[in-house]
Amino acid sequence: MLLSRHGLMHHRNGRRKGGLLERSAYILLSRIRVQGPMSIGELSDAFGLDASTLNRQTAAAMRAGLVERIPDPEGGMARKFRLTDEGARLLDEERDGIIHSLDQVMADWPDEDIAAFAAYLRRFNTDIERLGGRPWPRP
Repeated sequence: MLLSRHGLMHHRNGRRKGGLLERSAYILLSRIRVQGPMSIGELSDAFGLDASTLNRQTAAAMRAGLVERIPDPEGGMARKFRLTDEGARLLDEERDGIIHSLDQVMADWPDEDIAAFAAYLRRFNTDIERLGGRPWPRP
């Protein structure tokens, strides 16, 4: 709640305060960047969301020029989404803004505290995914 109150993760109209991307677009683009081009089915598995929700999110991202549909690079039937140059640029800018905000919070923290905090967040997120039936990283 404090993260939200202080604007690090505060979303107004779906965007982080001062942010460039809506929360759903940021999450979508981040996952595609990490895993490479993904189909609706793969996104559904990754996020635990139904296809209709992802169709709306990917359509909005396409209209905004953040992703494009491409044939499966591995020859599969399903078309996949990949980042556009603009999508990658805005994702980088949004991430830089979040990192800047976190740097301000942790300005006086020793390096070992920052490393420990990052390790605990990684563990926390991994366990949330595991409990949700979607262990990370995916095989």
